[in-house]
Amino acid sequence: MPQIFSDLITFGTTCSSGIWNLDTSNISANQSVSPWKPARPPDAIGIVFDIMRYCVHDGPGIRTAVFLKGCPLHCSWCHNPEGQSNGIELSFREDRCVRCGDCFDLCPNGAVVKEGDRYRPARETCMVCGTCVDSCYAEARELVGREMSVGEVMNEILKDLAFFDQSGGGVTFTGGEPLFQIEFVDALLRACKRHGIHTAVETSGFCNWATLERISAATDLFLYDIKIMDDEAHRRFTGVGNGQILDNLARLSLSGNDVVVRMPVLPGINDHEANLRAILEFLTKRTSVQDIHLLPFHRIGKDKSTRLGHQSTMPDLPVPEAEHLNAISTLFKQGGLRAMIGG
Repeated sequence: MPQIFSDLITFGTTCSSGIWNLDTSNISANQSVSPWKPARPPDAIGIVFDIMRYCVHDGPGIRTAVFLKGCPLHCSWCHNPEGQSNGIELSFREDRCVRCGDCFDLCPNGAVVKEGDRYRPARETCMVCGTCVDSCYAEARELVGREMSVGEVMNEILKDLAFFDQSGGGVTFTGGEPLFQIEFVDALLRACKRHGIHTAVETSGFCNWATLERISAATDLFLYDIKIMDDEAHRRFTGVGNGQILDNLARLSLSGNDVVVRMPVLPGINDHEANLRAILEFLTKRTSVQDIHLLPFHRIGKDKSTRLGHQSTMPDLPVPEAEHLNAISTLFKQGGLRAMIGG
């Protein structure tokens, strides 16, 4: 055996790193040896509950919105309650059930209860295995959330690259709270930037500063929720205080990041003058934010909660009228902000 191959075999057996081992069993003296490459790290895995295409909100241009599960807040008006839990859940639409009984017969965990001719999930024993979903031809049952790798999500995103290029659009990561899955979203943001895709992150801001700082370089736009300025009221309606949220917003905007504030307009909860003026004062005195988007309350989350078996805490609020929304927008504009309804 030529000396060069003898030396290589010795190197491969003595290297302590474990990634340089060389199999020379099929190499002849006249063949060249390819350069060694370290093993690739495993692809990050996250739980995604929806990927929506052709969105014209949540950032500029035509966008793909990736919805991630898990949120530390429990807003009583939440329109995406399927994003609150960080695990996969079973959604059941009783209005679609044709009462065939297949779910009852096939569930391996006995997690379907028969009541007369009706069948409902026994959520306390359900293992979310998906057997009932696969057997339900009426599509009354659905698993909400699925594990996806960064590569799998990117494959979906890249299908829309032409639309991003033509419209100035990109990808928005939302939820839930996307920063609840920080390893996953960080890897996705970096992958998007490698493809030159505009990125936006919608966030409550309820996290430590290091989390926001970690993703800031790969995030072109932050869509930052501000709800209620009074800490006690904020805690009552969302389950958490707002001190960290406000501090993070100030720091994020003053660090040179592009931030748009989004305020859900909740009649009787946060649309009174005291709260509006407190938001205006905070944004103009403690941040560099120039844009605020007003998001009118709607009730879409209530039906979703019922399907998931959650006890809905959604208040019985009216949908805000256009005149009222325009008045709020005018107040912010007169205070020096660029305000718009929707977005």
